[in-house]
Amino acid sequence: MVKSVSLVVGEVFHLGHGKDSIVYAGMPSEGVFSAVQIKAVGKRGYSWNLFFPKRQRDIDIDGVTIRLESVTPEVITFCLR
Repeated sequence: MVKSVSLVVGEVFHLGHGKDSIVYAGMPSEGVFSAVQIKAVGKRGYSWNLFFPKRQRDIDIDGVTIRLESVTPEVITFCLR
């Protein structure tokens, strides 16, 4: 199943049952965008920034393949595969 998702900066999306969540963190430079991966373990949580080149089309976060459709400094749109 293919699901299209758009996130604005700071918006959270859960990748699925038993998977982590991500937050779109914008673009720190013209050719790079950032997503924050959030892992909840019991009552504790951990998060870290991931940086990707804007031209990259497929990324993998917590075993979920994400196909990028568009990336701007304010919004990211992607499909889950």
